Parts: sequence; structure tokens; C-alpha cells
Amino acid sequence: MDSVRPSARKEEGPAALADKQQLIADIMGAQQRLQQVIAEDRTDPLFSSHLTLSQLRILILLARHGSVSGSELAGMVGIGAAALTGMIDRLVVQDLVARAEDPHDRRVRRIALTRAGKDLIASIFNAGEEKMRTLLSRLSAEELEVVAQATALILKAADSGEA
Repeated sequence: MDSVRPSARKEEGPAALADKQQLIADIMGAQQRLQQVIAEDRTDPLFSSHLTLSQLRILILLARHGSVSGSELAGMVGIGAAALTGMIDRLVVQDLVARAEDPHDRRVRRIALTRAGKDLIASIFNAGEEKMRTLLSRLSAEELEVVAQATALILKAADSGEA
């Protein structure tokens, strides 16, 4: 998209609805292309981490929720405790997670990210942020204003439950 399109018409007749659907398709296509461009960067720490998708999911859940019991984590991941045990064992060997006794119930083992696990997740998240910052820095002030307005509108739609 070389230019910014004018706002859609107020009336929602057949032509306006078709225009709106085409704009949505254009935006979704551009977003997919942006994701492909970002994913092509092989320097991303995600590519050198050697994590399975399930292991990455566990690390992200632990980053979000902190220390959780094994049964809580199994429920979040949607797998049984036995399957989770093997995954956690492999993450412990990589020094990305640690098990510890629950201070309130010695029968419960809590699982949490280690410093290395926190650092890995932070580097994965920060890599995406840095790529986006680099891309945005290539835009003019006027173009950045358009992106800021569009982002605010998308967030407003998400906050109102329209997403």
C-alpha cells in the first residue's frame, strides 16, 4: 500500500460493505507479509533456542503466571501430569525451569522459570520489539502518526470486545 486510503463512507450500502471487506483483506494481507518478513530474520533467539512448541508454550505460561504447581501448569497446557513431567525434566536439564517445594504444602512441587529461562523469554520478546522499532524508524513523522492512529483504533475495537 503506497498511500493511505480515505475513511470508509458513513453509509453501509452494498458498495461500502464491499469496500470495507476489501480494506480488511488488504490489511490482513499486509499483516501476513509483515509477519513473514519478521520471521525471515534467522538471528531471532527463538531460532537458536532448540525448544519444541510445547516447551516454548510452557515457558511463556510461566513467564506470565510465575511459579505454579505441576497440576496447574498441566491444566494450562491441556495435557496430563505424566506428559508434563517429561517436558519439565527436559527444561530443567536446559536450566530454563526449576522445581521447588511449595512452602505451604510439601506434597506440591512448584515450577518456575530460572534466570536463564527468564532471560531467554525476554530476549525472544525483545527481538520482536526491536525489529518493529527498526521498521517504524524508517517511517516519516506523518506516517508514524497514521500508524499510531490506526493502532489506537484497533486497540479500541479489541477493548470493546469487537475483535
